[in-house]
Amino acid sequence: MIHFGPAGLEIEATGFLILFARVGAVLMLLPVFSEDAVPGRIRLMIALALSLTLYGLIGTATRAAAADTAALPITLVAELLTGLAMGMIVKIMFYGISIAGSMISLNTGLSSAVMFDPSQGSQVPLLSKFVTMAAALVCMGMHVHHLWLAAIINSYHTFPIGGLPPAGDFLQCAIQTITRAMMLGLGLSAPLFVYAVVYNVALGLSARVAPAIQVFFIAQPLNLILGIGLAVATLGAVLMGFAQSMGDWMGHWG
Repeated sequence: MIHFGPAGLEIEATGFLILFARVGAVLMLLPVFSEDAVPGRIRLMIALALSLTLYGLIGTATRAAAADTAALPITLVAELLTGLAMGMIVKIMFYGISIAGSMISLNTGLSSAVMFDPSQGSQVPLLSKFVTMAAALVCMGMHVHHLWLAAIINSYHTFPIGGLPPAGDFLQCAIQTITRAMMLGLGLSAPLFVYAVVYNVALGLSARVAPAIQVFFIAQPLNLILGIGLAVATLGAVLMGFAQSMGDWMGHWG
């Protein structure tokens, strides 16, 4: 129920601010939405629109929290920390595709072609950045981002307003997510690992059988041709596999 009058409007505005604190914090780290390529004003408008949409569902709880003015600063800090924790966990899992892209670049000989990635704050291979962007588009096309947004709604049942996630449980979840992201990245790039082993063994045998062959001059160009060809052939399966794994994980975690 919406309250009218000066006191009622103050409660409504404070309740919306409490809701916006968690939603905005999640979107600061959520994949795709948090990219520097998305202008800050657009991200702010998305956070405001999403908060306004959710206010009809969660407004009752936020208004109750807003009525306790003495605990309001603690409530806002708790909501910010909860949102940041949720967004970081999802972003860690999304790094699985970046790991896969880096491994693919390494095994195809393209690891030296790098660019600066603001989202990671470091230099990343061009192929890894391309794979990450393609994975984001596939996730959006398969509506995985709906699960990200649904997790925000479900979080209010798991973590009530004003309460922080248990530190021990959060650290355990973070460790499990890091492990799962690394295993997913290595699993998605497994075909290139097998290719790299076979290619280097064949190259070594060729150098032993025919020492007159200038292996150095044919190794890198042949590696690029074969590696890029295999990467292109498996890219669709890699992207679909990542989106499916991300969706399954969000369905279990959210």
